[in-house]
Amino acid sequence: MNIPLFRDLLLIEGGHSFILVGRVNEGFILHLETLRAEIDQPLAPDDVVVVSAPEGGPVRLAIMLLEIVRTYHMPLVVLPRDHPGSPHIRMVVSAGPEVVGNCTIRRGTHPEQHLICTSEELAGIRIRGVSGGVTVEGFPEEISFLHLDAD
Repeated sequence: MNIPLFRDLLLIEGGHSFILVGRVNEGFILHLETLRAEIDQPLAPDDVVVVSAPEGGPVRLAIMLLEIVRTYHMPLVVLPRDHPGSPHIRMVVSAGPEVVGNCTIRRGTHPEQHLICTSEELAGIRIRGVSGGVTVEGFPEEISFLHLDAD
């Protein structure tokens, strides 16, 4: 499914969780801070920033997280794989040309930006940035799509 998207956002809702998607719009270098290194990932204007809330939560918080990365270019912190704080992370962010939902990874512990931790109901969803919008594939029929104003 091709969805037009510019400065606005796309909310993908399941029954108990959601994913928020925005286009990068202006290329920049996303810094990923790990325990051992800093990884610099270039992002292009058609790439996507994706926020996943596997347990749901306030959409406004997801909008703020997305804009912190997209507009203010804040680095992302990646926790070590067995970090005790991982279960307390309610929302996670990934960015790149394509992001795929996965319900078997621990939140906040992987620097690979092509994956994002999701609930089981949104696992397998594939979001890809394209010129003037996004392509969404692999989604169940029960989810809904809603355009949101970024402001």
